[in-house]
Amino acid sequence: MWRLLADNLPARPDKVALIDARRQASFAEVAAEAGRVAAWLAERGVNPGDRVIVHLRKGIDEVTAMFGAWKIGAVVVNVNHQWTPAQLSYVAGDCRARAAILGANVLKGLAADPLPGSVEHLLVQGRATALPDGAAAWDDLPAADGPEARVDPGDLAAIIYTSGSTGKPKGVMLSHRNIRVGAVSVSQYLGLAADDRLLSVLPYSFDAGLNQLTDALLMGATVIHQPVAMPSEVVRMAAEHGATTIAGVPPLWNQVVRYLADAAIPLPALRRVTNTGGKIPPNILELMPQVFPGADIFLMYGLTEAFRSTYLPPAKFARKMGSIGQAIPNAQIFVVRHGEGIAGPGQQGELVHAGPLVSMGYWERPDLTAEKIRVLPELRDVLGDAPVVCSGDLVRVDEDGDLWFVSRMDDMIKTQGFRLSPTEVEDIVSQSGIVTDVVAFGIEDDDAGQVVHVAASLIGQADAPALLAHCRRAMAHYMVPRHIHPWAGAMPRTASGKLDRPAIIAAARAARQKDIA
Repeated sequence: MWRLLADNLPARPDKVALIDARRQASFAEVAAEAGRVAAWLAERGVNPGDRVIVHLRKGIDEVTAMFGAWKIGAVVVNVNHQWTPAQLSYVAGDCRARAAILGANVLKGLAADPLPGSVEHLLVQGRATALPDGAAAWDDLPAADGPEARVDPGDLAAIIYTSGSTGKPKGVMLSHRNIRVGAVSVSQYLGLAADDRLLSVLPYSFDAGLNQLTDALLMGATVIHQPVAMPSEVVRMAAEHGATTIAGVPPLWNQVVRYLADAAIPLPALRRVTNTGGKIPPNILELMPQVFPGADIFLMYGLTEAFRSTYLPPAKFARKMGSIGQAIPNAQIFVVRHGEGIAGPGQQGELVHAGPLVSMGYWERPDLTAEKIRVLPELRDVLGDAPVVCSGDLVRVDEDGDLWFVSRMDDMIKTQGFRLSPTEVEDIVSQSGIVTDVVAFGIEDDDAGQVVHVAASLIGQADAPALLAHCRRAMAHYMVPRHIHPWAGAMPRTASGKLDRPAIIAAARAARQKDIA
C-alpha cells in the first residue's frame, strides 16, 4: 500500500495529489507528512501487523494518517468519522488496536465511552482544550521520516467494519494484494489516467471509497475531497476543481441528478460518473445522460467481502439501463442455483465471487468466515476446492450474460403465492415522480403470507393516497402496497451513504404497530 503513494515520487513529486476544503498537497508533501506519522508510530513501538485506528473527517490528514500506518506495515482500521464514540470504542476493542489517530472533536464523547486499554497511543488532530494523558497533538509530529517496512502482498493491510445495522459491526480483512489488484482492475476499465481529477465523496471506511483513492494513486491522478454529501456542495466542488470523475451511491445520485435537472450547472471537465452500493431508480437513470452530457456512466456492483465485482460498460447503458454487467478484470463471477449448477440465460441464482479480490474473511470470526467464504459443490468442475464468497444477492442472467440485481435473498417478499423483489416494487414507486427515497418490505399476513408495505419520502404536497393511486395503475394486483408509510425528510443512511434499510423497516413497523394500537 505504501508503494501506491511512494511510486509517484520519482516522476511527479510536485504534482497536486490531494485537495480538500483547507488546502492542497503534492505527492511529495503527502509522502512527507505520512512519513512523520510513520515516525510517530514507530517511536512508540507500533509494529508491522498492529492495528491503527484512523477516525478523522474526510480530507488530506486522513489520507496521510492511513499511509503513515501502512509505511511501517501496520494495519489500517478506518472508522467513519460519523460513527459514535461507543461504536469507535467497540471497533478499537474488537480489533485490539495499539494506536488511534482521532479528531479533537471526539475527545469529549470518549469520556463517556473510553477507548479500550489496548489503545496505548493517541494522536489528536485539531484544536483540543486539553489532551488526555500520554496523547500527542498532530502539530507536534516529529520532523523525522519513519521507516518503510517490508510486507508480503498477502499480509493484512486493512480491516473494514460494516455499519452493524443488523448487529455488532464485523471487520472484513483485506490484504495488500486485494486492494492493489482492485485498483489495477477498476482503473483499467474506467480508463483512468494521470490527468484525471476524482471527486471523492464516499468515505474511506467503505471499500468503494477506498478503491477510488487507490485508483487515483496508482495512476498518479488527483483526488478532490468532499466530505459533505449535499448535492449543491458536491456539484460546486466538482465545478470549482474540474473533476473528471464522480463516484456515488444511489441516494447521492438521487439528490445530485434532481439538483442538476433543476439547476443545469455545466460540468465541462466531467468524463465519467460511477455508481455502486445498489440500484439507481429508473427515473433517475433516465435523467443521467441529460444532466451529465458527454460523460460515460458506469453502473457497478461490489461487495466488501470480495472488494470489487462487476460493471456495465457505458456503451450498454442506454440499452441495459440498470444492469450491473459482468465481471471486472481479475474477478471471477458465477451465478449459482444451489443444488443445480450455474445459472443460464433467463435464470436467477446467487451471485458468488472467486479470484484474487476475495477478502481474507472476517477478523477473528472463523465460523462466520466459513459460512460466507466456502467451497461450493456446484463449482467444483470449474474451481476445484477453491473457496468463493457467497454474496446473498439474487441476480438474473440475461441472454448476453449480463447480470441484473433482483434482491437480497432474505429480503424477498412472498405474497399470494408470488415471490416478489422489493427492488421491483421500489422501481415502480420511484417512477411516480413524487418520491425521493423509497423502501419496500413484507409484513406477515394470515391470508396472503406477506403483504407489501412501502416507506417513502414524498415530494412537496404529494400524499400517500396519490402514491397509492399510482401503484394501483402501474402494478400487478399482488404488488400493490397494503400500506404506505410517509417518511418526513431524507431516510437514514449507513456510514457508506446507502439507505439503512433495517433501520427504516424497523421504524416503519413500529409506527404501524402504534397506529393499529
